[in-house]
Amino acid sequence: MLQSLAKGGNDQQRAVITTIADLNADVLLLTGIDYDAGGQTLAALAGALAEAGAPYPYRLPLRPNSGLATGFDLNGNGRLGEPRDAMAYGRYAGEGGMALLSRLPIDTAQMRDFSGFLWADLPQSLSPDTDPALRGVQRLSSGGHYEVPIALPDGQSLRLLAFYATPPAFDGDEDRNGKRNHDEAAFWLELMAGHLPFAPPAAPFAIIGQASLDPADGEGRAGALRTLLAHPALTELAPRGTSGRVDAGQTGDSALDTALYDGLGGLRVEYILPSRDLAVQGAGVIWPPDSDPKAQVLATASRHRPLWVDVSLP
Repeated sequence: MLQSLAKGGNDQQRAVITTIADLNADVLLLTGIDYDAGGQTLAALAGALAEAGAPYPYRLPLRPNSGLATGFDLNGNGRLGEPRDAMAYGRYAGEGGMALLSRLPIDTAQMRDFSGFLWADLPQSLSPDTDPALRGVQRLSSGGHYEVPIALPDGQSLRLLAFYATPPAFDGDEDRNGKRNHDEAAFWLELMAGHLPFAPPAAPFAIIGQASLDPADGEGRAGALRTLLAHPALTELAPRGTSGRVDAGQTGDSALDTALYDGLGGLRVEYILPSRDLAVQGAGVIWPPDSDPKAQVLATASRHRPLWVDVSLP
């Protein structure tokens, strides 16, 4: 990605830049962006955005667990060090992480990184691992769990609880990815309940990220996600797009979809859940009908569509 951006970018990258510039968000979470320790990839993207008239002076690459070695043969094929043997699937360390772009200062000194938390330590963990040695190293987070404070003009902070969960697929009968996906959403429930060795998030906050799970359609264990959507401390906004598309055989509302998958159709997999004390002005999914000229740009940028929420700062 870095090499491509240095040469002017490819069609997808140019469509991403156009989409972000048009979105005009004050704070933006990106998922599926590779992490590098020096932040060069994110800096190159920010430079291209600035040239497109969308400057983001504050940015933060968030390291995922993808590609980090466990030292175990997790897929049982007799070989070590393969992508499926890592803490989270990854052909190399840092593949498919998260990043924040912001027009407000990011308080990195107060940031909390939960991505080293062990899966086995989650209350009522669904981890299928029985080897004590593996349970002692296997992390819960795949793309990461972070609390990132955004500094507000009045000196307070808006804390973003950012995460990027594994898809509940691409495994076997043991349903390892399905159980992990469930527990990655359950982490926020346990954090808010004070059941973890971390203090609950201070308000105001918002859970934001890719749960990789639809509460009504597709594969996966949706219990924890549904509980999160109904949590009394959060506002479930049910943001809607305007594409007008409908998937036969699905039970969920297609207007809530945030991504379009080959063979599966549209699914709601991204979420922004503000804490109840935040005054919400509006929310939606930028998914226009195919007749809209922007539709092709969005489809070229990603199979995911931008999810947005406007709030009044306290």
